[in-house]
Amino acid sequence: MRVLLTGSAGFIGSHVAEELEGSGHQVRRLDARPDGAAPQTPAADVRDAEEVARRLRGVDAVCHQAAMVGLGVDVYDLPAYTSVNAHGTAVLLAEMARAGVGTLVLASSMVVYGEGAYACHRHGAVTPGPRTEEALRAGRYEPGCPECGRPLEPGVVGEDTAPGPRNVYADTKLAQEHLAASWARMTGGSVAALRYHNVYGPRMPRDTPYAGVAAIFRSRLMRGEAPQVFEDGGQRRDFVHVRDIARANVLALERLAIAAPRPGGLRAYNVASGEPRTIGDMAEALAGAFGGPGPVVTGGYRLGDVRHIVARPDRARRELGFTPSVPFADGMAEFAHAPALG
Repeated sequence: MRVLLTGSAGFIGSHVAEELEGSGHQVRRLDARPDGAAPQTPAADVRDAEEVARRLRGVDAVCHQAAMVGLGVDVYDLPAYTSVNAHGTAVLLAEMARAGVGTLVLASSMVVYGEGAYACHRHGAVTPGPRTEEALRAGRYEPGCPECGRPLEPGVVGEDTAPGPRNVYADTKLAQEHLAASWARMTGGSVAALRYHNVYGPRMPRDTPYAGVAAIFRSRLMRGEAPQVFEDGGQRRDFVHVRDIARANVLALERLAIAAPRPGGLRAYNVASGEPRTIGDMAEALAGAFGGPGPVVTGGYRLGDVRHIVARPDRARRELGFTPSVPFADGMAEFAHAPALG
């Protein structure tokens, strides 16, 4: 296939480009930054309709990775996230409709689920509200039942779990899914929305206010400083290696190319390892691979963070043939010394 890949110069996009080309597909790139792997390709913004239309000519499918990432620092980030993630996706979809391109793999995220899945022994499955600053400051990290306030048992999220975004990044990733679903209904196109869980690996960006926790921990280790673990370190996540993410994108594109469009046009997939770990586990593994110093649990917190979010990846295995290939310990050992994006 001839594939337009947005965000091709980024952490995930650069690996997707390699996986696509290694699988025999032709990649046309689009990124707001110069793409070192394709220096002959000028930088371009996904919000530039004229340039998007030009690069869509003659392609069979689109793999949309371009996005502003991270949770957002404060309310002043709202316009930038909305512009890049929501408006940029809308521009891309409109131009895909004009060009007659009907296949899209969308980089979505587990953040659309919000606080994840929980059960109360008395009230069954419940959806806790956002954790308050008062509770976090007091060290009450586990969300309570919205009915009785009792401690909840965390579970796993399937793709049919109701969304509950808790920050601006999550809001815009869910908006991307809604926009893509509308595009699919109006055009007859097909969308695979890949809900990435906590991605890590080579070329992960260096420590910035918008970086993921693995990058932040590694940056501290590189400076000879201990990783600082927020809350009590017991937050559960699913860490998935970037090469597995890239392979899931190729599998989804190839599946869409041979499958009839689904009613509604969009199918979501958790892309995850299926092996939950705590943030404390990850900090210990990374520090151990780096040679120390060991992590320090600080009790700090960030409003908008969720306590537990763990996936059920069965649908991706069943429908896409995706299974993760990079074990957690091996991946963290590689990541400890892998190159990063600037």
